[in-house]
Parts: sequence; structure tokens; C-alpha cells
Amino acid sequence: MLRKIANFWLRHIHPRLAPLIATFGIFGLASCLFILFVLAELFEEVLEREAFAFDTYFLLWLHQFANPSLDNVMLTITNLGNPSVVVLVVVVSLAILWWRRYFQEAKIFAIACLGALILNTGLKLLFTKPRPQLWPQLISETSFSFPSGHALGSLVLYGFLGYLLATHYPRFAQFIYSVTVMAIAAIGISRLYLGVHWPTDVIAGYGVGFLWLTICIAMLKLQKIRQS
Repeated sequence: MLRKIANFWLRHIHPRLAPLIATFGIFGLASCLFILFVLAELFEEVLEREAFAFDTYFLLWLHQFANPSLDNVMLTITNLGNPSVVVLVVVVSLAILWWRRYFQEAKIFAIACLGALILNTGLKLLFTKPRPQLWPQLISETSFSFPSGHALGSLVLYGFLGYLLATHYPRFAQFIYSVTVMAIAAIGISRLYLGVHWPTDVIAGYGVGFLWLTICIAMLKLQKIRQS
């Protein structure tokens, strides 16, 4: 019996899992499973209209540091995730990738950005969670709150670009990834500081964005493996 199970695993399961494990790595797969678990818990609570106590507490705590100078800094940072800037970055990036004849990268990058837009729009319409209204806000947002589109979109957009730059310039990979992580984190913090998102919105945005980015990078790696 054990021999049959072992033969079935080696013939049918392992050949399909091997490329996946090689692409993601054990740590990557474990991270994705953990994020899926966290997202499932968040989704269930939001669908049931449950309130997260720390959401309000954290925003009020963060707001006590507000001042005019920091307001201007956060408004500038949050612009990095605004549609006008995102569209410009996407168009310029696609043009450069196509000009440099990185056709595979351009195709997957376009899929990544389009998928992020669809995921963000679909999830907002599914959960229809209202935005926080805890103090007079510096900016006006009309869409639903959950998940944060800035968090989701910035992680996919800047995360993918950071991966491409680090791949083509491995000598500067550590610096590129550090700047990418700081930029993505700063955008999420700016949304909380400005009071237009709950912390759980940003957490969910990062979670969904990370999973989608991981899938897109895996698709790119698998394509390169097949052509090598």
C-alpha cells in the first residue's frame, strides 16, 4: 500500500509540484499559506460586518502626531499610489520594457497591473465597507474602503518593478528591494495617517497584493524555465 502511494506521488504529484516548489521555495509557499489564512479571517469578519477594535484605536493614536509639515509629506507620498501617477508609471515602464525587447516581462507586467485593478475593484464591490470618518480629512475618497487599493496596487506595481530591476542589476538588488519595501510601506502608512483607510484595509491590500505579485513573478519564472 505504501509503495503504491509512493509511486503515485512520484509519478503524478511530485512532477507538478517540483516546478512550483522550485519557483516559490518552501518559505515562499509557507508565507503564501499564512497570508491566505489571515485574509480568510479578515474576509469572514468584514463580510459579517464585525468591527475591529484596534482599527479605531490605531487611527486615533496615529492622528495625535498630525501636523501641517507631516500632512504635506503624507499627501506627497500617497500620490505615488494615485491613479494618475500609477497610470503614468505603468505606461512609461511598459514602453521601456518593450523598447528594450523584454517582451515576456512587459506581458506579465501588464497582466499584473490589470489583475491588481480587477482584484481591487471586485473586492471593494464585494465587501462594500465604508471608510473611516474619525476627523476632518485632507482628501476626499468616494470608493469603498476594503481593501486598500493604494496598498494592493503599490505592492504589485512597485514590487514587480523592484523585482525586475533587482533581476537585471543584481549588484544593487539589496538596495533596490530596500527602497521598494520602504516606498510600499510609506504609501500604506500615508493612507492611515490621512484617515481614509482602516488598518485592516491596508493589511488586506498588502496580503492580496503579495499573493497576486507572487503568482505573476512565478508565471514569469516558469516561462523563462520553459524557454531555457
